[in-house]
Amino acid sequence: MLTLFHNPMSAGSRAVRLMLGELGLDVQLISENVWERREEFLSMNPAGTVPVLQDDGQTIIGAWVICEYLDETQGALQRERRLFPEDPGGRAEMRRIMDWCLSKFETEVTRYAVHERVTKRLMPANMGGGAPDSQALRAVRANIGYHLKYLGWLASTRNWLAGDSLTQADLTAAATLSVLDYLGEVDWSESDPLKDWYVRVKSRPSFRPLLADRIRGMPPVSHYVDLDF
Repeated sequence: MLTLFHNPMSAGSRAVRLMLGELGLDVQLISENVWERREEFLSMNPAGTVPVLQDDGQTIIGAWVICEYLDETQGALQRERRLFPEDPGGRAEMRRIMDWCLSKFETEVTRYAVHERVTKRLMPANMGGGAPDSQALRAVRANIGYHLKYLGWLASTRNWLAGDSLTQADLTAAATLSVLDYLGEVDWSESDPLKDWYVRVKSRPSFRPLLADRIRGMPPVSHYVDLDF
């Protein structure tokens, strides 16, 4: 069986979990608090980051690499479920949007929102835990609107974010937004097309485990589990 070391509030981890669900693959989930820097985990991934996938003795590290690995080993065999487009242009556009979410959106918004509002609450003080930095949160809230408008533009001009069919770009974007939505940081009034697109992804069976995620002492906003808001 596949084993995924993840964190419930890691957008990259959620993107991989959604892909595993869409491909119908069974996986054992192990939640990893990366700040603890467990020796056993660091022996698998010296960078100390999630997600990390183990498959029959192989260790695959990083959301992007894991998604590519799953497509090559599983997706290519499941044509009706494959999340990577067949044509090079389609794959390039899918990867561009994935990169937007896992790199640009992550470094400008998601990483800081999670660190300030979640990680610092869970970490002991001697490891950097404590109250959130209000200046960092102001930056998060200033930056997020730009990303919502861009994703909303994509949702308004296409059936799915990368084109006519559901791809890993949709799952990666939805994974990112789901983390922020859990924290109540998404103003869905920014874009009705984006909201409608998110409802379509959120209603898929692969999304149900994400909606069941809970952070100790921090329940999600009330609409988080509602499929129609």
